[in-house]
Amino acid sequence: MAVIFGPFSFSASPLPLCSCFRSPLPSNSARLSYSSSSASPLMDPLNEGEPKRFMEFPYVSSRYRDLMVKLVSTLESRLNPYLLPCNLPPDVQSYHNHTRTAHASLHIRSGLKPSPIDFMLGSWLHCELPSGSLNIMSLSAYLSPSTDAPNFLMEIIQSSPTSLVFILDLPPRKDLVLHPDYLQAFYEDTQLDRCRQQLERLPEVQPYSSSSLYIRCVVSPTAILVRIEAEAGRTERMEEIVRDHVSPVANEVLGIWLDRCAFGGREVREEIERADLARRDQVIKNKTVEIDLGSSLPRLFGEEVAGRVLGAIREVFNA
Repeated sequence: MAVIFGPFSFSASPLPLCSCFRSPLPSNSARLSYSSSSASPLMDPLNEGEPKRFMEFPYVSSRYRDLMVKLVSTLESRLNPYLLPCNLPPDVQSYHNHTRTAHASLHIRSGLKPSPIDFMLGSWLHCELPSGSLNIMSLSAYLSPSTDAPNFLMEIIQSSPTSLVFILDLPPRKDLVLHPDYLQAFYEDTQLDRCRQQLERLPEVQPYSSSSLYIRCVVSPTAILVRIEAEAGRTERMEEIVRDHVSPVANEVLGIWLDRCAFGGREVREEIERADLARRDQVIKNKTVEIDLGSSLPRLFGEEVAGRVLGAIREVFNA
């Protein structure tokens, strides 16, 4: 799950399943069989007694796994003094559908109160579709209304070994037209647009334009939204791109967010402004559940499993 998006993404193309990027599940996804009896944790197909944990990222190559483990480890090590342990139930931390064609893991750590951190959230999802495997990895962090600094969002949607969509952004929490100093501080002075430009120089990289007007409203002007396509069969080229380009950019942007946003010392003192920030954040959280996850998770995992996961997410979002 990403900071302003839902944790899992599905469409006819590899797009994030969220209020911003969402398009309907492809019709062939109906072939995914599920049952409300699938209440047990996600199990390794080779070892039915061993649940797959969040940090394992078990269905992707070592390049993706290394990227995600480094990002999560960096985020948690810096935020750890402000975070509570993950207290999700085991059957929410990892879960699957009845036929084990869809597997997922969810990791949420809420922020101590009071602190500048609202929560951090990571997830992965693996789904076997008739067209092939789909893997989605996401990491996000919300800040509390005690600061107006941007949040953090990263998501990778891998639809094949040679195709992915990469989303990386620090979504603003203030109107950039009304607050040009905010634009200057977080997007111009940090030279975030340079990261997007670096990626788009690669011949395999093309800008990704969402059909959703909503996403165009909530992302920043420096948001990285790209589709990366290597030639058919050239899996090694995609692995190189992830290692040499995607990973460095993701780590650089996370570092900027940690230094300039999470620990930038920008404090909101006025109660009215804090209330406005809280309202805006809550609207985006509500849309994540209402528009995206509420319809898509039941189709993949069944009503019982989806209800359990959505209930845990709502509890964190509404805390």
